[in-house]
Amino acid sequence: MLDLQATIKAAKFVTFLTGAGVSTPSGIPDYRSKNGLYANQQSPEYLLSTENLQQHPADFYQFVKENMYYPQAKPNVIHEKMAAISNEKGAIVTQNVDGLHKAAGAKHVVEFHGNLYHIYCQKCHQNFGYQQYLTSDCHAADGGILRPDIVLYGEALPEQAISQAVAAVNQADLIIICGTSFRVAPFSLLVNYAQPNARVIAINEEKLELPFPFEMVQANAVDVFQQL
Repeated sequence: MLDLQATIKAAKFVTFLTGAGVSTPSGIPDYRSKNGLYANQQSPEYLLSTENLQQHPADFYQFVKENMYYPQAKPNVIHEKMAAISNEKGAIVTQNVDGLHKAAGAKHVVEFHGNLYHIYCQKCHQNFGYQQYLTSDCHAADGGILRPDIVLYGEALPEQAISQAVAAVNQADLIIICGTSFRVAPFSLLVNYAQPNARVIAINEEKLELPFPFEMVQANAVDVFQQL
């Protein structure tokens, strides 16, 4: 039986790799479950693509505004425990764009896909508060279209995010995958940069099948982190 608390305590550097399942207990839907963001959408990837943003900015804006913003969401126990552990000796690399890891006080966070609450004008690159974006996606001063600073389908990942994520994985002697099926590349490829002797543990309610050696904790992540 895996003693996660003792394993974390014994580790020198813990890197958490997290996905949407970490934020569902905070009331933010995931993407691919039956009640997720992509449910009942014929081509959800297109809705969140750079092509849609460029060719149909009104459609893009409507989908993002109505489905992705949960400003009242608060960090849950998973975010809080991960923040405490990583602040002491580790890092968090997240696919999530909700900002909740940082809201929980985590200092060493790589937001691999960006942050919904960072808004800028595509024409002049001025930054705006998300509240203004939720009112209008148009920058009145120059007619530019505002957008969130997230990685859309068809866009390259920022090089800084990649290098920081690789460094976080490479430094770890313990890697904990949580709240993600860990199937979507390039995020799922980060484990390739782990040290040969690093332990990899996955925490998920459904059993994962992953193409590398790992230990499975099949349980609700809230229950697991409450006990740490």
